[in-house]
Amino acid sequence: MTLSLSKLIGRGRSIADDFDKTIISFESPYRLKDLSPLSEGEPETQEERLGEKLFKLRFAQQDEVFNHASMLVQKRYAWRGFPKAQLKKYPNRITILSFHQEKIVGTVTVGYDSEEGMLADEIYKPEIDTLRAQGKRVGELSKLAIDENIGSKQLLASLIHIAYLYGVIHECTDAIIEIVPRHKAFYERMLGFKQIGEEKMNNRVNFPVLLMHLELDYMRKQIETLGGKGKAAKDRSLYPYFFSAHDQEGILGRLLREET
Repeated sequence: MTLSLSKLIGRGRSIADDFDKTIISFESPYRLKDLSPLSEGEPETQEERLGEKLFKLRFAQQDEVFNHASMLVQKRYAWRGFPKAQLKKYPNRITILSFHQEKIVGTVTVGYDSEEGMLADEIYKPEIDTLRAQGKRVGELSKLAIDENIGSKQLLASLIHIAYLYGVIHECTDAIIEIVPRHKAFYERMLGFKQIGEEKMNNRVNFPVLLMHLELDYMRKQIETLGGKGKAAKDRSLYPYFFSAHDQEGILGRLLREET
């Protein structure tokens, strides 16, 4: 089943912004040794069978929830000496959370372009302006963190899949993310991102970063082909662990119903 992008044309930008219910629940039977994009070394992709765990995906709305999500981000980033990252609600950003037994075990923040710009504009504005000049509508991923004790391919894929749907709802055509250089191969191999621009120092975290870029049409095609197939797909990317096209339509329907 193909995602009908025509359903989204003309939709307002507040579709998901005030949505605080569970988006979807799913079981994940595997854990990865390490899926935090800012952990030491390249993210590990070896699976360990640990028994099925139930996860719930939600949007962050309340200050208390943002505080708990900030604690997870700080825990995963602190070893590098990064400054504390306090998550807050912004008009042009949304934070997606994964819960296990009502504990936050994964989070990612999605930002879309606006007059205020995006976080990556601080050091990569020329590169992003090039995309804008081509008529691209750019979305940004940031503050991606996964609990190292529970993280799984399904968990990471589900967060990015919902981020993708949120970006499509906001009519984004392209995605960007700042990463540490050692994780370049991971994002290329697992998601299809490509580097744009040179390595630069990010003064917010006092560490060199790369800007990675992905056309969302590529992600759409991968989801349609591989989504929901898991290990049976015999594909080494992350896309087989995204939701199936059928589940995607159901999730999209929930998001769109919130507007009416």
